[in-house]
Amino acid sequence: MIVLDVETTGTDPLKHSLVSIGAIDFNKPDRQFYEECRMWEGAHVMEEALSVNGMTREQISDPKKKTEGQIITEFLEWLNQSEEKTIAGQNPFFDVSFIYSGAARNGADAKIPRRIIDQHSICWYHMKRRGLTPPLKEGKTDLNSDVIMEYVGIPVEPKPHIALNGAKWEVEAFSRLIYDKSILSEFKQFPIPWLQ
Repeated sequence: MIVLDVETTGTDPLKHSLVSIGAIDFNKPDRQFYEECRMWEGAHVMEEALSVNGMTREQISDPKKKTEGQIITEFLEWLNQSEEKTIAGQNPFFDVSFIYSGAARNGADAKIPRRIIDQHSICWYHMKRRGLTPPLKEGKTDLNSDVIMEYVGIPVEPKPHIALNGAKWEVEAFSRLIYDKSILSEFKQFPIPWLQ
């Protein structure tokens, strides 16, 4: 599977732009993709999004950066070289929606598998299988990225969020939840809580 994480100028893929794409091939974790781009002309910007990804308005409009269309095309080429193209992530529906919208804006053909793997669901199942009750907030499961990273025994992702970091943290969490083992060298020092 391909673990995908994106950073954007907001939450609506029709109004907001990608500003970076990070991805890691779960079966070959040394095979990684990371690119930043300038936002598309006329894209809306939410201040909250910039506080999450740490980018400034100058950075997301830098004419020296690649366009959204260029990095989507490069990502799709990288994806097509993967043996397994199933997309996975903490919030893969969000990430994929921005790839699709950006591809449509730029005349690219985003052939991404329809079925995706959601880290929230994998963690929910893992907790239930162990007889634990996933945390709730306002009547819904509250397994956000920070809660999942704590559950699998690694530090929360540093802030501001960088798409490639997001993919790394998610790859490590998936490996621990699915295989009970660490996959990336930077996390091997952290024990897996349920194996102690």
